[in-house]
Amino acid sequence: MSTYKELLKQREVLEQQIKDARQREIAQAVAQVRGLVAEFGLTAQDVFPSGKTRTSSVHVKVAAKYRNPTTGDTWTGRGKPPKWIQGQDRAKFVIG
Repeated sequence: MSTYKELLKQREVLEQQIKDARQREIAQAVAQVRGLVAEFGLTAQDVFPSGKTRTSSVHVKVAAKYRNPTTGDTWTGRGKPPKWIQGQDRAKFVIG
């Protein structure tokens, strides 16, 4: 049966082996990627296109549709309605 100190020493050795293996494999992966980039004449734009195609991460601000005449608070009409408009005719709050 291993003692606590022996297990800690084994862990240190394993952690160093893991670190070395990771560095080795990263170097191999980078070399492979560089080879493919050179072989096909790829550019950074080819490999990492700009974020223009990711429209889902862009938040568009929606204009308010309703205004509370008393406080000036507004609501876009999306999501849960605020308390000042709940249960009331929304037509009288429409921003015109």
